Parts: sequence; structure tokens; C-alpha cells
Amino acid sequence: MRSILTIAGRQFRSYFNGPVAYIVICIIMLTLGFFFWKTFFLFGRASAREMFRWLGLILVFSLPALTMGLLAEEKRTGTIELLITMPVTEAQVIIGKFLGVLGLYAVLLALTVAYPISISTLGDLDWGPVWSGYLGLFLQGSAVLAIGLMASSWTSNQLIALFVALTLSVFFWVLDKFLALLPTNAASALQWLSFDYHFQSMARGVIDLRDVLFFVSVVVFALAVAFRALESRRWS
Repeated sequence: MRSILTIAGRQFRSYFNGPVAYIVICIIMLTLGFFFWKTFFLFGRASAREMFRWLGLILVFSLPALTMGLLAEEKRTGTIELLITMPVTEAQVIIGKFLGVLGLYAVLLALTVAYPISISTLGDLDWGPVWSGYLGLFLQGSAVLAIGLMASSWTSNQLIALFVALTLSVFFWVLDKFLALLPTNAASALQWLSFDYHFQSMARGVIDLRDVLFFVSVVVFALAVAFRALESRRWS
């Protein structure tokens, strides 16, 4: 456990030793503020529903930028060879890296709480859907970050890792947008695989165990694939 926390702490601190964390956080906050406040007063009610809709979309496109160098940069510089020959397992490296970027994501979500607080000063805000919406954001973001880590484990090129993670994340987000064009059975299957379908339930204030298990399953699967990719490097 100590090794995992050491790797996680090192990864978390590395974001603030460079410009990446600051740039991504600023872009997300400014983009969210622009699109949310632009339409907020048109609805005539104190609700954070639109904030979650915009933030869920923005994060799908922005979070891969945080994960592209998790393993790809280590491979490019050769430090991954040193890391995996140390007394740590591949699983500890994967979990530590994931927890490090997840910690940065938690900081980002904490910063966005300023928006619901601002909304509450303008009307009677129901905080139940707000907290369930944040749970949905945390779970969806965790899935996107895990996919990004998986993509980063496949290559030593950060741009390729970014492109693969972005493509997969957007693909799973838009799946339920084309249901009307498909037969009923196929539409139901694609809807179940859609990130946005599971997230929107929580944004409405409904916490369904099936939605939670879906995101947890995606995280576990992506981390398992990343583990296998890193493990195969030891024996290559």
C-alpha cells in the first residue's frame, strides 16, 4: 500500500510542477462558466442540471489530456524500465498512477462546487441532485481516466495516447445519440454502453446501483488491460 501511495503522490505532484494541470483546469473552468451562465437565466429556476450536462461533455474531451503521459512519457524517457525493476509490482504502478490523476480530478471537481454555491444564492437549490450529479461526474471521470491510462500503456507517444483515449471516450459518450436509427435490440445494447446514459440518471438525482457498477466495471477492465500491457513489457 505504501508503494501505491508513493507513486500516486509523485504523480499528483508532477502535475503541479508543470503547466499541464493549470492549463487544463483553467480551460475547463472558463469553458464551463461561459456555456453554463450563457443559458442559465433562460430557464428561470435555480438548477444545476445544465451545469452537469455541460461539464460531463467538457470532461470527456479534456480529461484525456491529463492521462496521455502517465505511462507513454515514462516509456519515451526510459524511466518506465527503472520503475518496473524496482520492488513494486505492475499492479502497484497502474493503481498508483491512476490514483494520482484521480486526485487531480477530485481537485478539479471541488473547484466546480463554486457554481452550485453561486446558484444557491439566486434561488432555492435542491442539493440532492447536486450531490448525486457529482457522484456521476466522479464515476464517469474515473472511467475516462482509466481509459486514458490504458491508452497510455499502449504507446510511447503522448499524442497517440491522447488520440486513442479521446476517440474511445467520445465513442462511448455518443453511443446513445443514434438510437433512433437502430433496431430496438441494438439500440438497447448501445444505450447500456453509453457513458452519458448512465451519467444523466445521476444528474437527475437518481442513483441506480447498475449505473455505479457500469462505471466501476469500465474502470476495472481498463486498468486490467493497462496492467497486462505493462506486464508484457517486463518479459519482452
